[in-house]
Amino acid sequence: MISTGNMGILEKKSPHDPEGRKQCLVSALLYCFGDMNRLHAHMKDQSLALQLLVGCLRGISRVILLNNPVSGAVILSALLLESPWQALLGTLGLLSSTIGAIAFGQDSEEVSSGIHGFNGMLVALLMGVFSSAGDWYWWLLLPVCLGGVTTTFLYSCLVPVLDHWDLPVTVFPFNTIIVLYLACTGTTNPYFPNHSAHPPKAPENFNQTQLHISQLMQGMVLGVGQIFACETLSSSLLILGAVFLFSPILAIDALLGSITSSIAGLSMSVQHTHLYTGLSGFNGALGSMVVGAFFIFNWKTQLLSIVTAYTDIALSNLLGVVGLPASSWAATLTGTLVLLITGKNLREYRIPSNKVTTPEGNLHEHKEWSAANMNVSEA
Repeated sequence: MISTGNMGILEKKSPHDPEGRKQCLVSALLYCFGDMNRLHAHMKDQSLALQLLVGCLRGISRVILLNNPVSGAVILSALLLESPWQALLGTLGLLSSTIGAIAFGQDSEEVSSGIHGFNGMLVALLMGVFSSAGDWYWWLLLPVCLGGVTTTFLYSCLVPVLDHWDLPVTVFPFNTIIVLYLACTGTTNPYFPNHSAHPPKAPENFNQTQLHISQLMQGMVLGVGQIFACETLSSSLLILGAVFLFSPILAIDALLGSITSSIAGLSMSVQHTHLYTGLSGFNGALGSMVVGAFFIFNWKTQLLSIVTAYTDIALSNLLGVVGLPASSWAATLTGTLVLLITGKNLREYRIPSNKVTTPEGNLHEHKEWSAANMNVSEA
């Protein structure tokens, strides 16, 4: 596990000599990896504004199951590179849901950890993506703020229900609110018109063109960026780098999930544009990351993420008939069902929701737990 605890093994040297400067640089880099628990402990004595800033950055990273403010800053940079308007909407949705959590009297520890921010950000981003009014349409800020606050309310309602089965709420509020919003407004609304979503399956009169391997491979990387509605390679690579900062294993999970989902799309003959733009890959990437975050890294649990890919195709075709997107329902539902599996072969790899850290940390603690159990059995 890459964490700040590794800094203790470095011998202290003067920062004025070359070796000392090198050591300080390595220590600073190590400080930015993992969940940055030392920073979280340090922020408890800081001003409310600074705590809110760090909490919001953590909230940005929570969208993809991270818990690192530096990763959040990198993702925000990717959004700014993709579209300043989308970055503004996402930030406003994040702030609305976070401030709503404070107003509702939610636990301050959860607020500072970014728990109540990521659903509002996702709702705001998807409102901007599906809006047919174009960029800088200021009326859109109203539903963005209301949607952000509503996700916090729904999140608070779902927590006591899902905690009974040790299940995370994840993005249930986002998926619910965005589908309701798009169903209410539609394509002809005079104030908030939206684009209609289309099924990914090829139409009957569609002439299948030759598959471009280079564009397909690029689409597999774009699948990670599409979690934040990013369609450019540079932004997607930045987001993948943000995942790597938190956990290299989770970055591998994201890529494997996107690749698997793209291959599933090929097997179902989805439109090539969905493959090239990463739309076929993002649910697989997110589903694989859910499995990677709540299970010990092993081949058995990775196979479960394949189900997400086919579930996404089915839901997209089903909801696309009425012009609604499947958003990330496939990853949410499949991930939740996987966490409910009680079979002995998979249960031993499951990490309790309140003990989830980085996949590297989970793997280290699982080894220690297995060794302790083995010693007890031998005794």
